[in-house]
Amino acid sequence: MLTLSPLSTATPCAAPPDARQLHALSLKTSTFALPSTSSKLISLYTNSTCNNLDYALSVFQRVPESTLFSWNVIIRSLVENHRSHEAISLFCELLHELTPDSFTLPCAIKGCARLGALEEGMQLHGLAAKIGLGCDKFVQSSLVSMYAKCDDIGSARKVFDEMPEKDLVTWNSLIDGYARCGNVDLALEVFEEMPKRDCFSWTTLIDGFSKCGKVSIAREIFDKMPDPNLVSWNAMINGYMKSGDYANAACLFNQMDTRDVITWNSMIAGFNLNGKFHEALGLFSKMLWNGFCPNYATLVSALSALAGLPTLSKGRWIHSYIVKNGFELDGVLGTSLIDMYSKCGSIDSALTVFQLIEKKKLGHWTAMIIGLGMHGLASEALRLFSDLRRAGLKPNSITFVGVLNACSHAGLVDHGRCYFKMMRREYGIEPTIEHFGCLVDLYCRAGRIKEAKNMIDGMSMKPNKVIWMSLLSGSRIQGNISIGEYAAYKLIEIAPDAIAGYILLSNIYAAAGQWEKVSQVRELMKSREIRKDPGHSTIEYQGALHQFIVGDKSHPQTQQIYLRLGEMREKLNEVGHVPDTSQVLLCIEGEKDKEVELETHSERLAIAFGLINSEPGSPIRIMKNLRVCNDCHSVTKLLSKIYSREIIVRDNSRFHHFKDGSCSCNDFW
Repeated sequence: MLTLSPLSTATPCAAPPDARQLHALSLKTSTFALPSTSSKLISLYTNSTCNNLDYALSVFQRVPESTLFSWNVIIRSLVENHRSHEAISLFCELLHELTPDSFTLPCAIKGCARLGALEEGMQLHGLAAKIGLGCDKFVQSSLVSMYAKCDDIGSARKVFDEMPEKDLVTWNSLIDGYARCGNVDLALEVFEEMPKRDCFSWTTLIDGFSKCGKVSIAREIFDKMPDPNLVSWNAMINGYMKSGDYANAACLFNQMDTRDVITWNSMIAGFNLNGKFHEALGLFSKMLWNGFCPNYATLVSALSALAGLPTLSKGRWIHSYIVKNGFELDGVLGTSLIDMYSKCGSIDSALTVFQLIEKKKLGHWTAMIIGLGMHGLASEALRLFSDLRRAGLKPNSITFVGVLNACSHAGLVDHGRCYFKMMRREYGIEPTIEHFGCLVDLYCRAGRIKEAKNMIDGMSMKPNKVIWMSLLSGSRIQGNISIGEYAAYKLIEIAPDAIAGYILLSNIYAAAGQWEKVSQVRELMKSREIRKDPGHSTIEYQGALHQFIVGDKSHPQTQQIYLRLGEMREKLNEVGHVPDTSQVLLCIEGEKDKEVELETHSERLAIAFGLINSEPGSPIRIMKNLRVCNDCHSVTKLLSKIYSREIIVRDNSRFHHFKDGSCSCNDFW
């Protein structure tokens, strides 16, 4: 009499409790070891309703003799659950016991594709041919996909051309492969040959042209798409943002009837990429208002936008949101939070975040070292670098950029040379243009302009505009006209649209009183239609940003601000401050007029505004888009003592913490 297994009538969509009950029944009735029973159990545990792969593996490992069906189900489930390494290992075990079939091989090949394991995929191709499955349409289709995803588009095309029968998935795999490799024109050719298309076909093509910077062609394809899906809209927005056309991206975004988190993330990250930090933060707020829950990528982009603006209060709010909603700081989010606090002027908060991260990764250490360096805390940065090494972590090239910058901001020339050598000798990291730039900047800040020039002349790679800017800026500070001219013309040669080159050269001439040459530089700028962005300082108050330019009288509180400026002038006179009128780089004759020009520099207007509106004793945080001039630096030191305020100024290269009449930079910047 035939005995039926208790699982023979079980449906493949059984819920987890039912699967476990049937599992228990099979053990109780001693039918567990039957191939039909174990296969059914494995099938139940791996179906989409249950999806308990660990239970399935437990059953599989306890069965004395597994069927090929069970091997196939387990291998497929491992691949689908992103455990492809385990799937390939299991496939190798299978080869010692059974011969794979047309179901096994495509699953294993898909696992290789997900791992980017081209060599192993090629071995499976050879095995397929050896066991007579080389012409199986499912095997061939999976091979096309694998070769395409592993960037071997030539092999993908060869298999594709040999296929007598091609389904839509295979056509799409080839298009995707060409798009991945940047061969979008060939992708378009394949697209036009397709007997039929689906949303994936259109979207892959749109995404491919967008990523290659051919946004106008991508838009033409998008406009022809019969029924654009959400993925195609997102691809088009990404393309516009990456090409710098944020206006068209915003236009598309506003036309969308349906959006997902990826849509919002694409817009927020895109605005960041294009330096539109206000717009990025505005959209983040709108996203929350519309009921969308941000993910890690959203929060990283929002923090990145905050790092570009002195909006510490909003940064603290996002930090509280992260804590309240249970987001982990072990990854990139923790790094972004450290970076945000560092760039918003609260290095203590950055250190607190760093210390609270239990499983610190290299990115956390590197962000903290960079933050300490930009705040002039070189000793702390170098101490942290030593702690990193003692913790057994291997610094990367970005870590060394942070270390060298810390040395640069503190004038530690010997230390900088030592770390530059350590990078190559102990860690095998070849210096990049960024590392050479740090060393050149270090020499320039230390006043060793000739050494900096000699180093540039002896570099094995072509200097970029950052290196020439460092040499030019150093020449400006040291008043070295000849090297300054040399650096300026080199900079203008490789970056004719870089405003800073003309401005710094003009400032060198102005400081030397060579007004005729100043006029020549300005005429050159005029002929090339290069306009100087005015220097400005920004301060946050009650969640809003207030921006000032030199001599600004447009603010609603102008009358109060200028009254406070007058008070500041009187108090400065009382402590014996003598204005350094050499810092006036305009052709102004009278000393009094020069003093008035200095008095209305943008950071002083921002300080006056801060003194009026903030609580007594609270810190004043200001962001300035240009380097702080010598006179404003001296004045801010005195004001910090006169008003018993810490004044934190972020200029275009570093932070200055003014407190009790001194600055964290020790007058070295």
